[in-house]
Amino acid sequence: MRIITANLNGIRSAANKGFFAWLQTQLADVVCLQEVKAQAVDMTAEMLAPAGYHGYFHYAEKKGYSGVGIYCKQKPGAVIEGLGIADIDSEGRYIEACFGNLSVISLYLPSGSSGEERQSFKFSVLARMMPHLEALRKSGREVVVCGDWNIAHQEMDLKNYKSNKKNSGFLPEERAWLTDLFGRVGWVDVYRALHPNTTEECYTWWSNRGAAYEKNVGWRLDYQV
Repeated sequence: MRIITANLNGIRSAANKGFFAWLQTQLADVVCLQEVKAQAVDMTAEMLAPAGYHGYFHYAEKKGYSGVGIYCKQKPGAVIEGLGIADIDSEGRYIEACFGNLSVISLYLPSGSSGEERQSFKFSVLARMMPHLEALRKSGREVVVCGDWNIAHQEMDLKNYKSNKKNSGFLPEERAWLTDLFGRVGWVDVYRALHPNTTEECYTWWSNRGAAYEKNVGWRLDYQV
């Protein structure tokens, strides 16, 4: 089974940039999506279910914001939208597709970069996500969680680690949360298991400022675990 993940930064924008043509070349069985940035009324037939795929979404209540989805070739036995936690679910951050004993989850954790209020919310989400991830780990199910976690775990996961130690996405508390997840709880950072020493090749996000993409001044914020 081939499982891939993509932060779309808006499904409508991604469609205009050729996302769906690209998708058909990937031969993926399951595709996890983050930052859909749309509601059901905004979605075209292709966005809802590309050729050969079933589509499932958990939209944010706020228009043009957040939202996650899953495309899958095989129809799942069940789909779980949200965690059952109102303030997290209102932002459309979690969807789970169940295929027998396998769960595939698309997750979009919040950013705290806009200010203290959102950073506090991010810490709150992390605290409440951990028991859920612990329970999944102990459930006996096969589980793959894909998505934008908005945290760079180690110094090798971003270019300018020295200047970002006090910035959201690389705060000690955030990094410690991932260390706990990958250590005590027992989840595996699949990319790092396969590529333990890569640095500049690993980035998944680049700022729009300062020609960051062209200079490859990036961060690894997206994980499959």
